[in-house]
Amino acid sequence: MSFDGTVINGVIVLDEAETLAEGTRVEVVVKSPATHKPTLAERLLRHAGTVPDLPADMAEQHDHYIHGTPKR
Repeated sequence: MSFDGTVINGVIVLDEAETLAEGTRVEVVVKSPATHKPTLAERLLRHAGTVPDLPADMAEQHDHYIHGTPKR
């Protein structure tokens, strides 16, 4: 049998209320805290600069290269 919970102000609070007999021995296993979940921007940034053979001014002139608008 196992229960999940969270430490709040130094006390373990179970996610679901359970009644255990007084004196019941328990084992507490600490799970590692949740790791940082990267944002969409962080995930996309991993790909920055990875496409080969782009024009040197692609960042400044992307509308020209993608949509055919005049260069600024």
